Amino acid sequence: MEINEITGEVVDASIKIHKELGPGLLESVYEEVLHYELTKRGLFSQRQVPLPVIYEEIKMDVGFRIDLLVEKTVIVELKSVETITPFFKKKLLNHLRLTKLQVGLLINFNEELLKNGITRLFNNYAK
Repeated sequence: MEINEITGEVVDASIKIHKELGPGLLESVYEEVLHYELTKRGLFSQRQVPLPVIYEEIKMDVGFRIDLLVEKTVIVELKSVETITPFFKKKLLNHLRLTKLQVGLLINFNEELLKNGITRLFNNYAK
């Protein structure tokens, strides 16, 4: 499955969940339900994937985690906040850089209209 197909499935599943559950729940709820929905659709999805930081010869397990890793290709960072700040985008870009993956989705389920809460970020990805 290509990256655009994967991100399309994630966005479609997120919209379905948002229509059913609405905004304002905890991020952990959306994470669990999105993981379930993606798995139901036949995608390989992992929750809370540890992300070590490697510098030269040292590997640091410092507690970074990826909310969802879909098809070992797309990082999904979930939020349920009033406002997406630049920090959240920087965090996702750092996760992409550390994993050497190309595409990530930042999804804020606290929007009235979910499409306004979806940001697609790239790490050296040829659009």
